[in-house]
Formats: sequence, structure tokens, C-alpha cells
Amino acid sequence: MSSQEDLDELRATVRDFLEAKAGGDEPGVWAQLTGELRLAGLAIPEEYGGDGFGSVELGVVLEELGRALVSVPFFSSVVLAAHALLAAGDPLACARYLPGIAGGTTTATLAVAEADGSWDPRRVATAAAETAPGRWSLSGVKCFVIDGATADLLLVVARTRAGLSLFAVDPTAPGVCAEPLRALDLTRAQARVTFEAAPATLVGADGAGECVFGPVLDVAAVCLAAEQAGGARKVLETSAEYARTRHQFGRSIGSFQAVKHKCADMLVQVELAEASAREAARLHDEDPASLPAAAAAAHACCSRAYLFAAMENIQVHGGIGFTWEHPAHLHFRRAKSAQLLFGGPAAYHERLLAALGV
Repeated sequence: MSSQEDLDELRATVRDFLEAKAGGDEPGVWAQLTGELRLAGLAIPEEYGGDGFGSVELGVVLEELGRALVSVPFFSSVVLAAHALLAAGDPLACARYLPGIAGGTTTATLAVAEADGSWDPRRVATAAAETAPGRWSLSGVKCFVIDGATADLLLVVARTRAGLSLFAVDPTAPGVCAEPLRALDLTRAQARVTFEAAPATLVGADGAGECVFGPVLDVAAVCLAAEQAGGARKVLETSAEYARTRHQFGRSIGSFQAVKHKCADMLVQVELAEASAREAARLHDEDPASLPAAAAAAHACCSRAYLFAAMENIQVHGGIGFTWEHPAHLHFRRAKSAQLLFGGPAAYHERLLAALGV
């Protein structure tokens, strides 16, 4: 794990870059994030073209991306897809796909949820059939697939006779149709992907999908928590700055007790969110056995904190906070969408209880 000085330097570099590129060309931003800054390969092993760092360093980057709300395929490619490939334990698939993901030349995503939005592996209905030795076809529909309409590679969780399995699918192949969804979160693209006897390549062992699914969901929850903590910190800072500079009745609104209380309550939530997200990232790198409980707790804590802070941010800003021109609604949309991303509060509370043996 990097020293605190190195982590601070990484944070400053990413923040300075994103602030300089605010409102800029997103494809250009992605090219620089993955080319000049090499962020896509940060947590990918060196043997596959990455830099071999861990979740602590990855969490720093995700906190900054959460602050900036930049619409780049970092979460889908670097978190979901890359970790699914690594968890599958398929050296050939890793060697084929991970170098492109690490270099930013290949964008990928993981398709799990279906019509009900659940990430519960028991609810996966998409089916895969082996049409010839080593050849598979997929049929079914995946919904809420992050960056599903623009990804170069789809990793799909489907059901075979042996159980859940992971498949790589070319989105341009016959039988694959991706339709962008009109999502609540305007800064994170989602899609509905339909497979009609689409050709697919098995990744890992047939029927080993459930063994892959749990670890990937834990890592994804930790990374999402970091992103949520970064967004929560940003809206707290925005609220505090507005409270200092906005004057009403001859004084700053931050001098009124009601506004002070709002900002103080936000601070408590944000500090707790950051602590839980960073501790979960540390445990992933140093004590993986403790990760399932820490990941679920971090996701629960950061979901609550971000949504609370985003709502209070709108209240502190008053009338202007309710307009489309102000970015407050973008953070609220992201906070609500992130809260529901892996099945909603009930799902990750159940995961926490299961991890604790309750």
C-alpha cells in the first residue's frame, strides 16, 4: 500500500486534472485519464499491463471522480469488468482483455441485473447454451448495464446447465442489441442489452459464476462507496461555501442556526462515510476475509451519507438549488441512483447480516 504522502499526491493530481477539465470533451478526458495519468491500469496486475496497486489507491481516484461527476467509463471498465476477469481466474481471458482495459483502448462492462434491477445471482434468467465444443450462445435481456451502449466488451452473467457462468460478448456481434436507457442519473449512462442467440466466449469455468460473483460485488461495493464519499464531500463543501457567501437580512445565511445545523449534520455523515469507505478499501488489500462485511457496511453508510448530503445541499441553496441550471440536482440524481445500483438498501443490508452470520 502506498504511503499517505503518495496517496495525497495522487489525490491532488487527479483533482487538479478534473477541475481543469470540468465541462470539457469527455472522450478527450478519458484519453488523458488512461493515457497520460494511466489511471485505468492502477489496480490491474503488472503482468496484464497495469501498475499493480490496490483498492486503497483505486479508492482515491474514485473519490475524486465522485466529486467531479465526470461521465467516463471508469467504474464500468476498471472496477466491474476488470475485477470480474481477475476473479474468474482465466489467464487466457485476462491476457486477451486486461491490457486493453489497462491502457484505456478497450472499454468494458459487466451485465448482471435484469428487469427487476436485482444483483441477486438467484434471479439471473439469461441463458447460455453450448452449440458446439467451446462455442456458446446467449439469450436473454440485461437491464441497467452501465455504459452498456458504448462498451467494446460485454461480460455477461448467464445460466448454463452447470450453473451461473461468465461470458465475454462482442457488442457488434449478431444477436446483440444495446439500447440506451433514460436513467435518473444523467452523468452515468445505462443501457438495456438484448441477446438473441448471440455468440459468446466462456470466461473461467462453466458453473463457477457464483464463486466469481461474490468477490466482484464486494469490490464493486467498496469502490462505489469511495465514489459516494467523494460526492458527499463535494456537496458539503459546496453548501458551506454558499452559506458563507450568500447574504440575507444583512448577514451570511451560514450565521443562522438552522443552516449551521444542516452543515454540521452533513459533516458528521461525510466524515463517517469517508472513514468506512477507506477502511473497507484497506481491508480488501490487507485482510480479504473481513471484506464482505466491510463492503456491505461501507455501501450502506456511504449511500445514506451521500443522499442525505445531496438533499441538504439543495435545501441550503434554497430556490437556486431546485433549478436545472445548478449542479445540485446532478449530485442528488447520482446519490439516489448509486443507492439503488446493486439492489437497494434491503439487498446490501441482507449481505451485511449474512457476512456477520446473523
